[in-house]
Amino acid sequence: MRTLDLRHVKSLALRDLVELAHLDDFDRVVEQIRNVRGCARPVNLIGSTTTLDSDTDTVLRSYSTADEPTGRLLTACGNRRSSRCPSCSRVYAADTYHLIKAGLSGGKNVAKTVSTHPRAFVTLTAPSFGPVHNRPNTPAGKILNCRCGQRHHEDAPALGTPLNPATYDYTGAVLWNAHAGALWQRFTIYLRRELAAHLGMTQKALNAALRVSFAKVAEYQKRGLVHFHAVIRFDGPEGHTTPPPPWATVDALTHAVLEAAGRARITVTSKATGERELTWGKRIDVREITALGDGELTDEKVSAYTDQRVASYVAKYATKSAEGTGTVDRTLLCRPCGGRGYTRAPDGFRVLCADCDGTGQSEPIVDLKVQQHVRQMIRTAWALGHLPEFADLKLWKWAHMLGFRGHFSTKSRRYSTTLGALRGVRRAWRVEQARTRAGLPAPEENTTLVVSHWTYLTTGYRPGEQFIAAQVRHEIAQADRAKTEGKPWQ
Repeated sequence: MRTLDLRHVKSLALRDLVELAHLDDFDRVVEQIRNVRGCARPVNLIGSTTTLDSDTDTVLRSYSTADEPTGRLLTACGNRRSSRCPSCSRVYAADTYHLIKAGLSGGKNVAKTVSTHPRAFVTLTAPSFGPVHNRPNTPAGKILNCRCGQRHHEDAPALGTPLNPATYDYTGAVLWNAHAGALWQRFTIYLRRELAAHLGMTQKALNAALRVSFAKVAEYQKRGLVHFHAVIRFDGPEGHTTPPPPWATVDALTHAVLEAAGRARITVTSKATGERELTWGKRIDVREITALGDGELTDEKVSAYTDQRVASYVAKYATKSAEGTGTVDRTLLCRPCGGRGYTRAPDGFRVLCADCDGTGQSEPIVDLKVQQHVRQMIRTAWALGHLPEFADLKLWKWAHMLGFRGHFSTKSRRYSTTLGALRGVRRAWRVEQARTRAGLPAPEENTTLVVSHWTYLTTGYRPGEQFIAAQVRHEIAQADRAKTEGKPWQ
């Protein structure tokens, strides 16, 4: 191949794209990018893998990145956050959807009879830490004026911000976010206790006859506080394969949720902030999930919480983070000093960190392009994190998350399948597809040995590959939009 003279092309990305297009196997370059669905920051690997017949030492098949036109293999980053990687977050959302849906309708090794078990969609919110701008409405749906006297539109920047920032309890708000995960754990403990008390039996007898399974996801409100959406289901003692007792009803579940939410509380004591009791907010919603497995909405059940509608809703928020509140999607922790503001010299003495000038911040909080309400929550989290009594919370590390440091989506052990199992099935399918395209025979699992050597190279694309990845992401987004068009529950 003759050398291209591209000095007249000013754009480095366009110049690189032309060079890629003139490679001997440009289609393979495009294929790799399509295989990772246009991942925003793919991991670049170099290495090889060889499949051997362990009985005869015969090489059945082999692969090496040395044979790739660009000399490396692209693998998806797997980031769940849509703000970081739209492509990988879509895969994560799809996996979460199937995980939730399997626990409601069956499938994925979950018994289909699970759809007849009592199930509820529960929403637990944070308490008030001061009045904020909002859009109150009547039962008929008419929007009313906010306390400030204005009628805000749904995208108004003021929504969720305090009416009086000077009196807003920022310390309480950040501490609530930081302990929200522990409060949920406390809620699940009280849920079983309240259920046993309501049914007039001991907890030991309840555990022998009934299993409570759940899956939950965290969502940020505009005011910067998390709240939880959860699917809670009653099963028999062996899990989803056995039906719950007749006395385990949705009414009993609703009663137990409301009582447990009222009892769950965590006491936080600090010399600087005093003693605080963290509880759930007053707005607790419990809705029965109907047995309409395919999510159809009839005239009589326009507002029904169906299997598909709930699964779609949970999957939607599984890829979100705190960016919806207007905060940043990156840590503010200075990497060299770990947020401490200093490093240790060889002799053990503290040395002012040259990267952050002793602030411990990768970028000054005052320079962040965020609303003042968000900035104050970040500043409060940073300050609380450096108090000795809150050192274990590491709030400076999670300041950009406004103090929340829990998992965004969790489930009980026997709710349904796992994300790992879903990824394993997808990986096996891709391997089988590649074997079929190559015309190779099916391997004997008991007589094959796979030897692999891989090394991390870098992260991201070549400049020219960015164009191709953007086009791939656009095509996938268009296809997804076409699939969901006209479906109100999506």
